[in-house]
Amino acid sequence: MNGMEFASQGFLYLLIIIPVLIAWYVFYGNRQQASVRFSHSDDFVRMPKSWKVYLRHSCFGIEMAALALLIVAMARPQSSSTGENITIEGIDIVLTLDVSTSMLAQDLKPDRLEAAKNVAADFIDARPTDRMGLVVFSGETFTQVPLTTDHIIMQSSLREVKSRIIEDGTAIGDGLATAVSRLKESDAISKVVILLTDGENNAGSIDPMTAAEMAKIFGIRVYTIGVGRRGTAPYPVQTPFGTRMQNIAVNIDETLLRNIADETDGRYFRAESNQKLIEIYDEIDKLERSKIEINEFRNLHEEFTPFVTWALVLLIAAFLLRKTVFKSITD
Repeated sequence: MNGMEFASQGFLYLLIIIPVLIAWYVFYGNRQQASVRFSHSDDFVRMPKSWKVYLRHSCFGIEMAALALLIVAMARPQSSSTGENITIEGIDIVLTLDVSTSMLAQDLKPDRLEAAKNVAADFIDARPTDRMGLVVFSGETFTQVPLTTDHIIMQSSLREVKSRIIEDGTAIGDGLATAVSRLKESDAISKVVILLTDGENNAGSIDPMTAAEMAKIFGIRVYTIGVGRRGTAPYPVQTPFGTRMQNIAVNIDETLLRNIADETDGRYFRAESNQKLIEIYDEIDKLERSKIEINEFRNLHEEFTPFVTWALVLLIAAFLLRKTVFKSITD
């Protein structure tokens, strides 16, 4: 009866009848049996005992077991099953990544682009219930992955992202506009663009603030990240003598990135190191959480039927045994 509950536990107190009836049977039951007098019983002692002698009380035992089962059935034994209904309202997120050649600067390790990809990969793994997409831009822009819940494809496509795959430059407005176009039809509880760049808008056909206004109209929040340390950063330059590191100026249009974030009720972050970039994504992860509702339920199932069935089987068995195997002279 492990895990069993009883709807009418009071009936269980009737089980005390069982030991009372057993006591009555032991002390008074035999007095009601007929007796025959013999001059001596030595011959009977030497006679082999039949198995019926040893089982002569079995009918009473069977009847007591049946009575116990009936009492338990009256107490309405019930089993229960529990579970939960989980409703998940996820967030649609488009990662918008600058892949211009300046992202090869090595102020973040191994370089800005690889550092951004590694942190983004961890961010994707941490949000299994969200749909995600990937947009890359430099002088041009294209959608690497449309919105999907298949994070394996997201991770695979993210690993394949490289610089110099499209025309060089930094078209922040075009990149943001492409991300907005992927989210505008979404009915998610929250629509988010995470735009990461290390430069100034110098290419493309769409003004970044126009793209930001489009995002605001469609209820899309934009988090902007400027990546690169202040001052100069080591950048690999090809020379006749092989690749040489050369310090180049870091020019991030922080005012523009901050204005984009403010326009869309987002936030601007500056990542000057790998650790700072990790902290930024962690903070965005905390700011944008999916809505998960868990409704627990519990069902009760009546379990008295097996008890009644077995009680009837035992009573019938006891009746048949009394009328056949253990039939007495008085019957």
